[in-house]
Formats: sequence, C-alpha cells, structure tokens
Amino acid sequence: MFTLAQARHMVATLRPLIDELITLRADLAELTVEMAGGPTRSGGLPEIKALEARIHGLVDEFRGHGIQVKGIAPVLLDFAGVRDDRPVLWCWLEGDTDIRWYHRIECGFAGRRRI
Repeated sequence: MFTLAQARHMVATLRPLIDELITLRADLAELTVEMAGGPTRSGGLPEIKALEARIHGLVDEFRGHGIQVKGIAPVLLDFAGVRDDRPVLWCWLEGDTDIRWYHRIECGFAGRRRI
C-alpha cells in the first residue's frame, strides 16, 4: 500500500527508468518496422530480442516495488492505496507530470477522478 506521497516519490525516483522504458519502446517499434524487409543497419532479431528483454526487465523492476504496470504504450502505472477508507489506485499516465488521478479498484481507468 502506498500513501499518495509515497506513490509520488516512487514516480520521481523511478523517472529515469520510466524514461528508459519509453525510449526502448520507441526503439523497438522503429526496429520492428525497419525489419519488415529483413535485417538492417540498425540490427536484426537479436537486437529486437535484447530490447524486449530489457523492457520486460524494467516492468519486472516496477512490479518488484509493488507498482502495477497496466500498460507500456502509453506507460500506465497504478499504486495501491486508500482514500476515504476505500481501496484505490493512485494512477500515473505517461505525459503526467505528477500523480493527479485515482480510481476505485473496481472501476478501473474509466473511473479515474482528480485527486
């Protein structure tokens, strides 16, 4: 369980890893498109597998901190917490500068509300 302050601290602390995930995702997308015609100067299947492995490693690292990774395109991270005596998920979406949203667990992303 995270307080809102703890969740915000985790986003700030892990920001370099979040940025790395975003870069790797873009690199993987570009290489995959380039590979449509076969190996390129940018690489081939070994480079694709290496990018995928690093992405999975980052996701595992986030999960190891108790963070729920709901998506990587865009990056969507949820942090279990409590608000008004109800279990909620503090919600961070790629592009957000801070955690400014939450939703009840049973409502999902569609139930997001401003903090």
